[in-house]
Amino acid sequence: MNKSRVIAGITSLVLIMGLAAGCGNSSNSSSADNGSSATGKNTPVTLKMWGGVPPESGPQQVMDNWNKEHPDIQVEYVRYVNDDDGNLKLDTAMITGQDVDLFVNYTISHAAKRVESGLALDLSGFTDYNIEEKMGADTASWKIDGKFYGVPTTKSPFFIALNKDALDKAGLPVPKEWTWNELREYAKKLKIGNSYGFIQNMEPFVDPIDSVLSQEGYTKPDGTSNLDHPLVRQWLETLNGMMQDDKTTPPLGEQLTSKMPVEQVFLSGEVPMLNIGAWLLRSSNNFTDFPRDFKIAFAPVPRLAEAAGDYVTRGGLGDYISINAKSKKQEAAWEFLKWYSDGGMSPMAAGGRLPASKDAKQEDALKSLIGDKSDSYDLDSLMYVMFDNKTPTYVRSLPQEVMDLRSQEYEKYFLSSQSLDQTVQAMAARHNEYFGPLSRK
Repeated sequence: MNKSRVIAGITSLVLIMGLAAGCGNSSNSSSADNGSSATGKNTPVTLKMWGGVPPESGPQQVMDNWNKEHPDIQVEYVRYVNDDDGNLKLDTAMITGQDVDLFVNYTISHAAKRVESGLALDLSGFTDYNIEEKMGADTASWKIDGKFYGVPTTKSPFFIALNKDALDKAGLPVPKEWTWNELREYAKKLKIGNSYGFIQNMEPFVDPIDSVLSQEGYTKPDGTSNLDHPLVRQWLETLNGMMQDDKTTPPLGEQLTSKMPVEQVFLSGEVPMLNIGAWLLRSSNNFTDFPRDFKIAFAPVPRLAEAAGDYVTRGGLGDYISINAKSKKQEAAWEFLKWYSDGGMSPMAAGGRLPASKDAKQEDALKSLIGDKSDSYDLDSLMYVMFDNKTPTYVRSLPQEVMDLRSQEYEKYFLSSQSLDQTVQAMAARHNEYFGPLSRK
C-alpha cells in the first residue's frame, strides 16, 4: 500500500474520530474511567496491548509472567503486522473505539501522526517514573513537541550479519568499523558463482542517507533541500554499482517483485552478508524453521564517508509504547508499562529486543537473547554490536511524505528508468515542492 494513501486514510479517520467524540465519554473524566474502580478483588481489569512482534517471540511470555503476578490487572496481547495495512488497522481500531489500551510505535513518524490525531496519551501526568533518567540521553529523539507520549523501551541495534565460516574461508576479519566501499569489496570476495555476496532487509535499506542527513540536515542553510548531498549521490552510485556492475547484491526490481525472504536466504547459507536489525535473532535462534550449520558474526553498519568524523548509525532506542488517549484504563496501563520497561520485557530479547532501562537486568536479557544457541554465534562480535559499540546513534524522524517521495525517485534510478543526475535533482525538487524553501524538516 502506498504510504501517502495510508496517511490520507488516517486523516479521513480523524474526521470520524471527531464525530464520534461527541457520542462517547471522555476517557480523562475521573480516576474511575482510568480503571481504578475496576481494580477490586472480584473484577480484574483487562488490558489489551497491540504490538508487531509475533506472540511466540517473547510477547506471550511477558504477558504470562505479568498475569501470574498481577491477578488484579490482566493483559492480553494483540498482534498487528508492522506494515502499512497493519498500522492503518491499529489506527482504525483506536479511532472507532475498539479495545486498545497500549500500543507499540515502531517509528517516530507513526507516533507523531498518532499524537497529532489525539490517539496517544501525554505521559507528563504521571510523575512516578523518570523516563529520561531510566533510558538515558537518547530519549530526546522520542520527544514530540517536548513531551513523552510513550516510553522507548528497547535498545535497537542495526548491523551486518555475517556468515563467519564464509569469512574465515575467504580470510576476511570481522570488521569493527568499515565503509560501504569496504563492504563492497567484501561482497566481491564472498560471492561464489552466480550467488550474491550481500543482501538487505528493505526496512534499513535507506539508512545510509539518514546517517548523513540526520547530522548534516535535511535542508541546507538557505532552506533548500539537502537530498542532493554528495554522500546521498555516493550511496546511490555505490549500491547501483553492486547491483549492476558487480552483481553482488540483487537488483532492486528482483528483490521487490520476488519479495525475497532475506532472512531465510541468509540463514540457509546462500548469501553470506545481510543488512538487518536485531529482529534477526528471532529467526536465527529458531533452528526448527531455519536450520543452519554456520556461526553468525556481527559487524556495525558501514559509513559512507572514508573518515569516521561525525558518523552516526541508526539504532538508539525503539519500541515506543504509548497508552491510548481514549482508554478508560490508563492508570492500570501505566502500572503495566512501568513494569514492562524496567525488565518485565526481558523475554523479548529472544527476538533481539534488549531492555533500555538502566534498572533492567541485562544478564536476563542476554540469556533470553541467545538461549542455548551460544555456540552458533561469534560471541565477541555479538557483544560488541549489541552492548559495547559506542558509535552515536540516531532515530529516523523524517516526515513520511519525504520518505515516500525520495523512495519513489531512487527506485526509478535502481530500475534504470532515470539517471543519477535526474534522481538527485528530482528528490531535491520534490522535497522543496512539499515543504517550501524555508523547510527545516
